[in-house]
Amino acid sequence: MPFYRMRKIPWKKIFKVFGWTILSIIVSVNLYIIISGKFHLYRAMANTLFKARLLPGIHNYESFENRVVKATDPVEWNTHHQYAKNDLRPKDIERFESIDTESYLIIKHDSLYFENYWEEHANHTKDSTTNSFSVAKSIVSILIGIAIDEGKIKSIDQPVGDFVKSYNSDGKEDITIRHLLTMSSGLNWDESASPFSDNTEAYYGWDLEKLMDKQDVVETPGKVFRYMSGNTQLLGFVIEKATGKTVSDYASEKLWGPLGCTSDALWNLDERNGHEKTFCCVYATTRDFARIGQLFLNKGKWAGERIVSEKWVRESITPANLKTEEGDKNTKYGLSWWITSYEGHDVFYARGIRGQYIICVPNHDIVIVRTGYYRGDKLDSDHPEDVYWYIEAAIAMIEK
Repeated sequence: MPFYRMRKIPWKKIFKVFGWTILSIIVSVNLYIIISGKFHLYRAMANTLFKARLLPGIHNYESFENRVVKATDPVEWNTHHQYAKNDLRPKDIERFESIDTESYLIIKHDSLYFENYWEEHANHTKDSTTNSFSVAKSIVSILIGIAIDEGKIKSIDQPVGDFVKSYNSDGKEDITIRHLLTMSSGLNWDESASPFSDNTEAYYGWDLEKLMDKQDVVETPGKVFRYMSGNTQLLGFVIEKATGKTVSDYASEKLWGPLGCTSDALWNLDERNGHEKTFCCVYATTRDFARIGQLFLNKGKWAGERIVSEKWVRESITPANLKTEEGDKNTKYGLSWWITSYEGHDVFYARGIRGQYIICVPNHDIVIVRTGYYRGDKLDSDHPEDVYWYIEAAIAMIEK
């Protein structure tokens, strides 16, 4: 068609249709939120759209209410005689930076052996804190072990209903603390990243108690490993009821203080003066996270003092007697600790969704901590591939 015969494009009409379409979408989304009661979606949208943040993020503690986990008796790490005398190999640096690593640290023989912080692109230093995400699950597990040692909880097989009243009926009375720790509660918690999932509501929402009360049992507890953040949230309620303290206060008294942590940590809450999000969201420094791993390498002791029983440590890093979702024998998960191996060496570790790791390799007496924005792809074993990068890099450094 000749140029002079082309019809004029009706831009005004196009923009009008586009505007009405956008308005219809906005109205529909708001109606859905109001009718469903999923008001947490407003917080998610506010932080993503108006604060230019892609949540969940690793530096967003100020987006939520927090409670302080106090460092009451700070003690600096001993420094290894090889400290600052080694460096990462070029291939390690390339790998680490490909997934936006912020910090990488090695503790060897109870001493600070190596640490690197990506200050240039991440503005991260030894004093910076970062979100633990699900590393918090392993911390909560330790607190449960301490409460059992103190007799505040009778045993790992005590019913959850003894502490959470809504878990005394409808099949939930069969769920025990063990089932929560081993991710085998049989609940119908939705762990997906969908904006409408239980996981998203727990992260952005304001009422964790209500969210946990509405869960239903859909399979026999204690049979199948199904990773659910809701399990660890229930453990937080158990700690509160058993100890009469907030989770943060109990952690300050029984863990953060005795471990000599040098910086206060922050734990996200669902609302002001509310409940800790025990399934995630402890903000701490890389050096202080390393103390959690060293405690377990020391079989529950710190500076010669017993923090948690050796029995608890041993059971935590032993695979629970469960089947996986695929029907195989569980070999990867204990009492909220992940379990694997590397070149014949036993490894146990805590992990978070953005690639936060506390990795322990007993045969080498090392603890590795990595924090950053992303993690590697999951392998068929359900372990992210970058876990092995950090182990390989550490062993290569200490053996050269």
